[in-house]
Amino acid sequence: MASRAILAPVETKKTPNLNLWMAGQDDEYPFTGYTHGREIARGLILDEEGNIAIHLVSRNDVFSNQTYYETPGGGVDKGESPEEALNRECEEEIGYSVEILGKLAIVEDAYNLIGRRNINHYFLAKRKAFEGKHFASEGDGFIQKTLWVSLDEAIHLYESMGDSLVAGLVKRRELPILYAVKNAKIL
Repeated sequence: MASRAILAPVETKKTPNLNLWMAGQDDEYPFTGYTHGREIARGLILDEEGNIAIHLVSRNDVFSNQTYYETPGGGVDKGESPEEALNRECEEEIGYSVEILGKLAIVEDAYNLIGRRNINHYFLAKRKAFEGKHFASEGDGFIQKTLWVSLDEAIHLYESMGDSLVAGLVKRRELPILYAVKNAKIL
């Protein structure tokens, strides 16, 4: 998944709405066509100290046997907005409800191995009330732990990730967003 375009922020750095758009292509697995699409909500979730949540994910499945980092989030269910999905996913994965502060980006990408085209909505949010984790999907089982780290530490962890397979796909999707947030001095 090579990033093709990142549009410059259209609003000032006083607001967390970066309005970035990025498209990528999966170059890790052969393309045989898309059989379905998925809308996904993801977030840079802030704690009270300004740290962001990132998951340490470890998987051994059809995609790969890898460990990598990924932001909280997941699929938007039928009848849900991306904002509602992010709140639900955060309650499931990190145990907190969230308050969305702004929209950061839309990233279009694909997982060729399963024939899926994705539209990822990225938000900046802060955690609110602790609701208790309750992993609900099969994918939640890959989450080994959630780290609360500074933006600079998150960038360092993503930069250290592998460049191939799922780790590479996630890195190429999320690292540009972390850079954009840092360059806009949002955090």
